[in-house]
Amino acid sequence: MNFNLSEEQNMLKDSVERFVRDEYDFDSRRANAASDLGFNPKNWQMFADLGWLSIPFDEAHGGFGGGATEVMAVMEEMGKGLVVEPFVATVLMFGGLLNKSANASLQEANIEKIIDGSLQGSFAYLERQSRFELADVKTQAKLDGNEFVLNGEKTVVSNGMAANKVVVSARTSGDQCDEAGITLFLIDTDAPGVERTSYRLMDGQLVANIKLTDVRVAADHVLGDVDQGYTLIEAVVGDVIIALCAEAMGIMQKLNTTTIEYTKTRKQFGVAISSFQALQHRMVDMFMAGEQAKSMLYRAVCAAESAADDLPKNIAALKVMIGRNGKLIGDEAIQLHGGMGLTDELDVGHYVKRLMMINTTFGDADYQQQKFNRLTYSD
Repeated sequence: MNFNLSEEQNMLKDSVERFVRDEYDFDSRRANAASDLGFNPKNWQMFADLGWLSIPFDEAHGGFGGGATEVMAVMEEMGKGLVVEPFVATVLMFGGLLNKSANASLQEANIEKIIDGSLQGSFAYLERQSRFELADVKTQAKLDGNEFVLNGEKTVVSNGMAANKVVVSARTSGDQCDEAGITLFLIDTDAPGVERTSYRLMDGQLVANIKLTDVRVAADHVLGDVDQGYTLIEAVVGDVIIALCAEAMGIMQKLNTTTIEYTKTRKQFGVAISSFQALQHRMVDMFMAGEQAKSMLYRAVCAAESAADDLPKNIAALKVMIGRNGKLIGDEAIQLHGGMGLTDELDVGHYVKRLMMINTTFGDADYQQQKFNRLTYSD
């Protein structure tokens, strides 16, 4: 597959690469992740100044007007640096829902603030029982005059503690697992009845559980149409999965490079272990796994750019490939580094933990394989 970036896309990719190389070393990343917000606000403002936060938004809202290719270019380089700043949570998920919602007043009030870096957002969709099912929603929203009253709890909300506003999925009709009957609401995180509890995931990223108790939301703060929020969720989640897989691609490339460099310097029996044929075979397997994943990523990006009919199937196949090949590369990277690969001081284990979290986000490889099978063979 001949997949060449344009001059403008290469400039974007190079700018992120320079930032990661020059200003985002592993120690800085660890300090950013350990902070109260879970990221560095100065870096976030730099992202805004460089125009990165505008990439997926329409030009009518002051955005760059980019698509899946531009997002891939950014996320791949961010993956190489394990960047913890909430580009996915605020720009792609929260901003993506606004961008696709067709609610002009909410777009006008919020998208420009996302682009200039002054607004942090998140998307609260997971619940304790829902696992990977986006339609499994118990949080209730009852209409009371010209307002909705929300009650329920959302879990593992990425960027939930730093967010000024959050989009919440709630059930306005139907049964617990029905796709119809889900509505999306934009609420302020400091609104009465909103309670947040923070904790960290295994990759060091800060998330929150958000409890909603009689939270009142104006009817004009509904994204999209009442009862039809699932369609909007599916569209945005598809875009985000591709972006996360691009991040994973950057991580896999980093692990491959780091492992090869290490085997050239680590000596056993008086020679570099890179000269051992058995280890060479394993490193070739790592390289091939990365190349397979890259090809699938390019296929999914092309399908997204052309709005192909088989886009959902391509996304599911990509998630399967990233999950399984990412595990292979991560496991081999740790083993080829020996005991050092398991230490907290070495970055290898942190990259592998992030791969594991990407695999479980929006459905792991096994879940996505089942989805791919349904899409392929149901007819």
